[in-house]
Amino acid sequence: MRCEREIMTERLNHKLDISKIKTLTDIKNLFECMCLSSNASEEHEKYELLKEYFTLPNEPQELKLELPRKSLEEISQEFDEKIDKQIEDVEYKFAQLKYYQEYQFSKKITRIIEDIEYARKNGSFPAKLDYSKLIATGGNITSNFVIKEGGKEVGYYTFGSGYFRYYKRDKPNSVVRFCMNKLLDFRWVDEK
Repeated sequence: MRCEREIMTERLNHKLDISKIKTLTDIKNLFECMCLSSNASEEHEKYELLKEYFTLPNEPQELKLELPRKSLEEISQEFDEKIDKQIEDVEYKFAQLKYYQEYQFSKKITRIIEDIEYARKNGSFPAKLDYSKLIATGGNITSNFVIKEGGKEVGYYTFGSGYFRYYKRDKPNSVVRFCMNKLLDFRWVDEK
């Protein structure tokens, strides 16, 4: 626990020399070194092991900053400009939304007025279909496609939702029905 705390709180001040890691023993020794404090002194019992894998002592590199750096006022001014631009964008989008909503409201009011005028002239409001409550099924949209051989049909082949029917006068044997079902996905239905 003590080693973990040291690793988490102290900055490692040594660089690992990867070229020295060649065997499993090196990896084992490396893990032992990881539990050492980051600034191990020469008196430490495993200092030689640590020295073998890490460059000791490692001089911390200087933090190089690009010059000229921006002043606080310049950064503040850039931030204010970005915020102002964002505010302008939001105001523009709200203006667009307001225009669109006013247009939609105007269209609905115009429709209501037209319906009232229609009701004055004809005595009732125009019939309108509520599309939100319309439920469409295959039978409501398309009629069945039927092919008959003529005469007394005993059944028919169909596939999918059943809108296609091919009526036959004689019932095919079980092998033909099985193959038609499994290979072509045509089901046989007996006529009742």
